[in-house]
Amino acid sequence: MTVTLTTAGPLTPDQGAEHTYDVTVVGAGVVGAATARELARHDLRTALIDAADDIGNGTSKANTAILHTGFDAVPGSLEARLVREGHELLSAYAAEAGIPVERVGALLVAWDEEQLAALPGLRAKAERNGYHASRIIGAGELREREPHLGPGALGALEVPDESVICPWTTPLAFATQAVRAGVHLHLNCRVEGVDSDSGGHVLTTSRGPLRTRHLVNAAGLHADEIDRLLGHDVFTVTPRRGQLIVFDTLARGLVGHILLPVPGPAGKGVLVAPTVFGNLLLGPTAEELDDKTATGSTAEGLRLLREKGRRIVPALLDEEVTAVYAGLRAATGQEDYRIQEYPGLRYVAVGGIRSTGLTASMAIARHVMGLLRATGLEAGEPRELPPLTMPNLGEAFLRPYRSAGLIARDPAYGTIVCHCEQVTLGEIRDALSATIPPHSLDGLRRRTRARGGRCQGFHCGADVRALFEGARP
Repeated sequence: MTVTLTTAGPLTPDQGAEHTYDVTVVGAGVVGAATARELARHDLRTALIDAADDIGNGTSKANTAILHTGFDAVPGSLEARLVREGHELLSAYAAEAGIPVERVGALLVAWDEEQLAALPGLRAKAERNGYHASRIIGAGELREREPHLGPGALGALEVPDESVICPWTTPLAFATQAVRAGVHLHLNCRVEGVDSDSGGHVLTTSRGPLRTRHLVNAAGLHADEIDRLLGHDVFTVTPRRGQLIVFDTLARGLVGHILLPVPGPAGKGVLVAPTVFGNLLLGPTAEELDDKTATGSTAEGLRLLREKGRRIVPALLDEEVTAVYAGLRAATGQEDYRIQEYPGLRYVAVGGIRSTGLTASMAIARHVMGLLRATGLEAGEPRELPPLTMPNLGEAFLRPYRSAGLIARDPAYGTIVCHCEQVTLGEIRDALSATIPPHSLDGLRRRTRARGGRCQGFHCGADVRALFEGARP
């Protein structure tokens, strides 16, 4: 197995302008990584490039991590179809690759008569989207199933197949399989210009020129900028900030389902949701911004979330907060994905992929593959990729520190480094020597959970940093 992963320095002749890739994917978020994995199933020379130093370092790392059924998508839209297909594909893939998923179900809670009257319409919408398992439950059953709900809940729409998934392991699994199958991964590789001719494209990047016959733009928040480099002015990405509060694992017992609001004219609103790491999330806000780097939390945003949370689950506000964070979603002013092929340019734009992108990622990748064929790509028949098993970060599954057999074979899995999150020396060692290792402490946290617990690395930070620095070349 030959692995090509570069993070610094000029691209070498066999990676840059003197080497022509069949396809280059710009953007190594969950959609770009899934697309690279799909391309890796074919006998193609493929590159995956990203301006950041890691996989999934943008929107993909900061979302609510829900595996959607697509029950509430716009019926007949491209998003509705790809979310429905993606739910099936990713559910199966996660089971094969060891990506933690918990089928906790969702409840859309009605807090007033107007919201209660909207539930039959939402159920009918789910039916039009091909989802037939939802049902309306009354206040009594709702209270039995969620006893910590605030007063005044009148009923809910139950969606039993909504799940939570690990948002960090998923894109890393896609990219790992792609790289092991021969895809070249170039990080810290920002696209600064594109020159196109009859033979394809030459990308001017921060690490030198790169030539490719076909191009896929999966650049997330910056997809509109890449699209304009190709001569288009089809959509504009307006970053929509979603701030969230993460509550300690001791709060997990307060909620059994994903608690969703009934959507209104202002949008979907604030939810309370479990995570596969054993926490509870409260959020997100929805703030239209101009700055694509504004991922900071604000006092006003957190105040709003606490106010909403007090209505949904009052006891939640008495629990310890582990972290706050914010993610930016790629809003385009259209309630559908902006996926378009340009045969004359051998180019596919993949824009406007918002919160459902994690769920739809594998279906988007297959759709993009079809569009690439329409632009002239001769890909041949797909092949199966060698399977992989990702390290488990899910609290509901067997973690290394609880595996007597694993510890007996290697005591490093019984040596706790991060006590808040129960992360072992063996897990950190494995992450640092993986096919795609982390290039920052945050990258290591997303691979192991180290420094992500209630003390935020106060006790283990020095040890984790020493292990990280010791592994760097």
